[in-house]
Amino acid sequence: MFEETIDMNRIPDSVAIIMDGNGRWAKKRYLPRIAGHKRGMNVVEEITTEASDLGIKVLTLYAFSTENWKRPAGEVNYIMSLPSTFFDKFIPKLIKNNVKVQTIGDVSQLPDKTREAVSNAIEETKACTGMILNFALNYGSRLEILNATKKIATEVKNGNLNVDDINDVVFSNNLETSGLKDPDLLIRTSGEERISNFLLWQIAYSELVFVDKLWPEYHAKDFRQTIIEFQKRKRRFGGLINK
Repeated sequence: MFEETIDMNRIPDSVAIIMDGNGRWAKKRYLPRIAGHKRGMNVVEEITTEASDLGIKVLTLYAFSTENWKRPAGEVNYIMSLPSTFFDKFIPKLIKNNVKVQTIGDVSQLPDKTREAVSNAIEETKACTGMILNFALNYGSRLEILNATKKIATEVKNGNLNVDDINDVVFSNNLETSGLKDPDLLIRTSGEERISNFLLWQIAYSELVFVDKLWPEYHAKDFRQTIIEFQKRKRRFGGLINK
């Protein structure tokens, strides 16, 4: 049987992932939902390593949304404990692979221990010059867009910016992802086909791939297959390939 291979000359620069399905994975196995989140962190490590090895420049992971606070307190508390465990174990490997940790979202609202773990990871990897591992924590795209609008409006009000000078670049520079390339590819696991308030501005021309596997079942080989699917797409950005 012919096995498809990745074209290393057409690796996407920026990939974003909605890591969905941890709770359903656990439920299928008659386990508490937190077991799915624990397994999901192992997959984060595996996919991060694979993405770095492939030469992807930015990997943005939707780790916790502004809406996720609505979940049961026990589940939220467990999710908030994961960064400490994850980074304690994974930081040496991140540094070895030259991976730099960043975040988007309002991390100021996270518990102290969670915020400290994230801050330490950012500090310890700040000298790395390879792939950026960008965690979306307490992140919501509508809020991000509203905040960007307010910042721009304030600049106009203060006389620092003319209304006629507001364009895509100005707006993008006021988003939390300023300085990062917009995703070439957005992946969502679990079979759900929705965006869930994630990078709404940034994915205007991203290729979307929805994967049936739940996040804890998603492995490096699946990620490579998703990249192959991306490479089959014809990206036109609103124009035509052959005029």
